[in-house]
Formats: sequence, C-alpha cells, structure tokens
Amino acid sequence: MLDKTRTMLDTPVAHRMPREIAPGVFWIGDCLAQHHKGKVYHGYNAAFLIAGENASCLVETGHPKDFPVIERHMNELFARGLPPLKYLFVTHQETPHCGGLGRVLKTFPDALLCGDVSDYHLAFPQYEHRMRWMKEGDEIDLGGRSLMAVEPVIRDLRTTWWGFDTKERVLFPGDGFAYSHYHEDGHCGLVAEEAVSLDLPDVSSTFADLALFWTKFADMNVYCDRLDQLIERLNVKVIAPTHGLPITDVKTTVPKVQEGLKQAALMPESGTNEKVAPAGAAAPAA
Repeated sequence: MLDKTRTMLDTPVAHRMPREIAPGVFWIGDCLAQHHKGKVYHGYNAAFLIAGENASCLVETGHPKDFPVIERHMNELFARGLPPLKYLFVTHQETPHCGGLGRVLKTFPDALLCGDVSDYHLAFPQYEHRMRWMKEGDEIDLGGRSLMAVEPVIRDLRTTWWGFDTKERVLFPGDGFAYSHYHEDGHCGLVAEEAVSLDLPDVSSTFADLALFWTKFADMNVYCDRLDQLIERLNVKVIAPTHGLPITDVKTTVPKVQEGLKQAALMPESGTNEKVAPAGAAAPAA
C-alpha cells in the first residue's frame, strides 16, 4: 500500500484520473473550486464507472462543466476494453449530480437512466422511454456484479437513493460523506487516506454547514448510528462519495467524517457562502 501511495503522490494531478478505486470501479470527473471565508476549497462533483462482464454503469453525471472531462475519461476506459455503457444511475435531481444527464443520454443512445427518475421527463421528454424506476433493493445486473439501490441515510432531496456495488462492496452515497480537499497540498485525485494533511472533521463540518442545512435541526448522532448500521449490514469496503475523496479504510476514516457532521449540527447559522452587502447598504462591522 505504501508503495502505491508514493506512486500516486508522485503522479501529476492531471494524470491521476480516471482512477480504479476497487476492481472494476473507476473514479472519473474533475474538481470545482469554492470560495468561503477567504479560502479556496476544492470539491469533487465526481462520477464513477462500474464495469461488469456485459455492461457498464455510470453513477452520477458530474457538474455541467465537467462533461467533456467525464466523456474523455469514459472513452479512455472503453478503449481499454471495458463493456459499453448501458446504464446510468443518478442519486438525485441536483445539478452537481445530474447536470450532465442530457448529454450522457444523447452521447450514449443505448444507455438507460435508472433510480428515482422523478421530473427528468419534464426536462428531457425525448428520453422518457429510457427511464426506469428503482426502489430500495432493486438491482441493475451488469454481469458478474450488480448495482443495488439502498437506503440514503444522509439525503439532500426526498428523491435520493444511494447505490451499492454488490461485488466489491462499494457504497455510492451521493451527498453522504461530502467534504472538500486542499488543492495546494496536492489532494486532487487522491483517496482520503492518502491526503494525510486533510482535516476531515473540519472540511466535513464546513460542507454540511453550507450544503446540508437540515443537519442543524436533527440529532446527527442518530444519523451516524444509522450509517454505522448500513455499513455493517452491507459489509461496505469502499465508499465513493460524489463530493469527497474516496474512502478505502472505512473503519478509520468514517468516524472522522461523522465527527464533522456532528460539529456542523452545533454551528450557528452562517447563511450563504459570501456575505455581500446590497447596493447602497452599509458594510457589516468588522
């Protein structure tokens, strides 16, 4: 493991992706810079390609700006011999997760959209016949492995489903386990355990404070217990979040993210990312 870590750390950021985080599971996409309290945080709007024996499935579509990168990564993987893209699973109807949906369906005309497909037909009526509903426990057969819809413990929208690769025990939790990373420290394209300077409780609490506002009105100890139960029940080996670095040491890293969720619940309300006074209004006191 140490040799592999040093090799990845020595690899230029632009060449780290696509990255195989478990056999047949590839991390693709790009970072998005966010400004908050004078700092620049990098966060992923990642997508993942799961390759079975007969078909591949794309989990998430990334931010709209990332489609050229995601398409390039997928074409590179298909050129290596991965089976064709036949399925698309999106955790929920929010731009960082489904922003490339229309272009994926147009570019890959044989692909079916699976999951909670509420409202997608309103934006893409021409693809309604390629949309398939899933409920908890339903599986997409890729040949030798399947992607199962599972309980979304931490959800952003009512329509959220999480995904689970039954072969390599990889959990795709959408906005669960969401956190930024330090671009200056070279974290882009690393898994969480390789980003040794990353303060996971801090970046996890910051993300939850800004993006998962409901956590301030809930007992996050209950949600963290539920996460632990799901991870144990599914025997999760790898976690592939949309907005965080993949987690390959579940036992060690998950408690750090949970600590951040609990911290965010105790933070005072902070509102939007940047405080900009309306035109003509006095600037806030220092």
